[in-house]
Amino acid sequence: MNLRSILSIPLSLSALLSSHIQSIAPRFSRAATTMTLDSAKMNVLHAPLQPHTKEGDSTHPTGFMRDGYCWGNAGSDTGKHFIGGVVTQEFLQFSKEKGNDLMTRRGGFPGLKDGCRWCLCVERWKEALTASERLGDKVVPRVDLSATALDALKSVKLDDLKKYEYKP
Repeated sequence: MNLRSILSIPLSLSALLSSHIQSIAPRFSRAATTMTLDSAKMNVLHAPLQPHTKEGDSTHPTGFMRDGYCWGNAGSDTGKHFIGGVVTQEFLQFSKEKGNDLMTRRGGFPGLKDGCRWCLCVERWKEALTASERLGDKVVPRVDLSATALDALKSVKLDDLKKYEYKP
């Protein structure tokens, strides 16, 4: 084998690989350019939104869509059920006094008790936060940050949510 034939091998191999890469490259570049992240399905930590309840949970299904996730769109979910809350008895009583009885079982709704996980309306959570100044911290439900939709940050501060972070 002479030097010329040895030098021609890499060029032939290079040409072959180059043509193969060019033939498959459009598949990869198309996927990368069309990939989008739906902010409605992101959590307040800028990661994928995690389910707040799963099949078999006593409070399943939660969420406006009743799919276990605390997400939705403001057009159909005017209550903005974006906060993955772990309710307290104090919050349940507070909510009942505000006109939303979450304790009483009715229809397909199981009724909630202390420690239940439920997707809460952003405004009601904020009301509880404000009321905590006179009623104490237990009126504010703890927050599962991984299950709280990014859209909640349009109405509440991340620092407030973190202050009440649920830590099992």
